[in-house]
Amino acid sequence: MMSLYFVTEEEMLDFGHRFAMELKQGLDVNQNTSFVIYLNGELGAGKTTLTRSIVRAFGHNGNVKSPTYTLVEEYHLAPYALYHFDLYRLSDPEELEFMGIRDYFRPQTVCLLEWASRGEGMIPDADFIIQIEYADIGRTIQLIPQNQQANQILVNLPQNHTA
Repeated sequence: MMSLYFVTEEEMLDFGHRFAMELKQGLDVNQNTSFVIYLNGELGAGKTTLTRSIVRAFGHNGNVKSPTYTLVEEYHLAPYALYHFDLYRLSDPEELEFMGIRDYFRPQTVCLLEWASRGEGMIPDADFIIQIEYADIGRTIQLIPQNQQANQILVNLPQNHTA
């Protein structure tokens, strides 16, 4: 686990970029699985801000908006597809089955899930959990790897802003 502290949005965006670069290095293009990241935190804590930085670091140049009403935003950035989910408005995890949730977790995908606990039982376990909390005038981020691949990404991540 790694804990970080950021005062400004720019610091969080810079971290997201560095995290995404390390993530890209740590992913095996030939791997037959998706990589799943849960983003936890209160409303307004910075989950979408961090996701925006990650998606842009993978090569997306356009707008990255919160999928609060659409549940998912798709970004096809060869060789990967990134899916940004926001399950905040989900009233029942069964709704995910109707939208074909299982189809998103296929090889060469990175799935970023805000409010993942609301999809419990319908989504795969996380490879990484990112917990964002309000702290003083900034944010504290905890990076919690859930397997060896995620742990290796964490080990290789430059450690600026460690709390």
